[in-house]
Amino acid sequence: MKVGVLKEIKTNENRVSLLPAGIELLKQNGHEVIVETQAGVASTFPDALYEKSGAIILPNARDVYEKADMVMKVKEPLPQEYDLIREGQIVFTYFHFAASEELTLAMVKSKCVAIAYETIEDADSHLPLLTPMSEVAGRLSIQAGARFLERAQGGMGILLGGVPGVGPATVVILGGGVVGTNAAQMAAGMGAKVYILDVNLSRLRYLGEVMPKNVIPMMSNPETVRSLVQKADLVISGVLIPGAKAPKLITRELIKAMQKGSVVVDVAIDQGGSVETSKPTTHEDPVYEVDGVIHYCVANMPGAVPITSTMALTNATLPYAVEIANLGYKRAILENPEIKKGANVVLGKVTYENVADAFGLEYTPIEKVLA
Repeated sequence: MKVGVLKEIKTNENRVSLLPAGIELLKQNGHEVIVETQAGVASTFPDALYEKSGAIILPNARDVYEKADMVMKVKEPLPQEYDLIREGQIVFTYFHFAASEELTLAMVKSKCVAIAYETIEDADSHLPLLTPMSEVAGRLSIQAGARFLERAQGGMGILLGGVPGVGPATVVILGGGVVGTNAAQMAAGMGAKVYILDVNLSRLRYLGEVMPKNVIPMMSNPETVRSLVQKADLVISGVLIPGAKAPKLITRELIKAMQKGSVVVDVAIDQGGSVETSKPTTHEDPVYEVDGVIHYCVANMPGAVPITSTMALTNATLPYAVEIANLGYKRAILENPEIKKGANVVLGKVTYENVADAFGLEYTPIEKVLA
């Protein structure tokens, strides 16, 4: 199989989908790898390293799309790429379809095989390709929140950990999954008073056992969310329903009731956001204000630390890429239940139920599509 690696074109997206070491592994399995020039430069991997590993360097994305049987990316295709994707071509990347009807319909129209990193799911219901980036985003959310709490950045001017004689900031984290756990660890380490909310009592018990004493696990319900968010200095939203739109947990009315100069970091923005006043932002222009509350809603947070993020991501994605290349997409989807969960849009059909539900589209089981 010919595997193509594309340079990311989303604003300030500095990650790359495959390291030079991955080129060697794919070639050992009998595959050809073509890489768009400069694809890895922002992650400190120049073309020379890819060539040394056996890749063919091509001058632009069009050439990669034309030659590759499977293209690998980090972020979803943008509109200027839609017409480059052809029928039957495998596109292996983060899609977050439920956040964009335009993207979903474009991939349906292309009749490609869209395998989404974020919905590949193992037997324990873990999301192995989403987990490393959720870890990065959770930790970054506290760094970003601490920064924008500074007065010079528009925040109220409070230090997350306080100092002797002055109390710490209050951090409220919605969701006790990977994002929330990593955010809580970072915030606790900086000395903040941290509340972490979840609807799973077993998860809350676990968090109570492993977290330091300045982290308080709480059962999430509308009243608790309202009460804690109103007194929070920093709110982190990390809720996730795999492949579906994020639930709106923080309403516009609740934003109005928050402290002026407080900060909301909506890590769920890739899935549409869980704050009613959220809209996607970029690393170049990361924040905006609504009713005196600073909103940080960068849709590709891990792109800010591309060396860490690229290494963490490719450690997770490479085994799946090799399996898809070795077996072809049909066998890989039908024989590996984890990859099957990643098949979102295949040959013009929506094959992931949460995506179909998000836009009222027809859902077609993948077995029927590939029969």
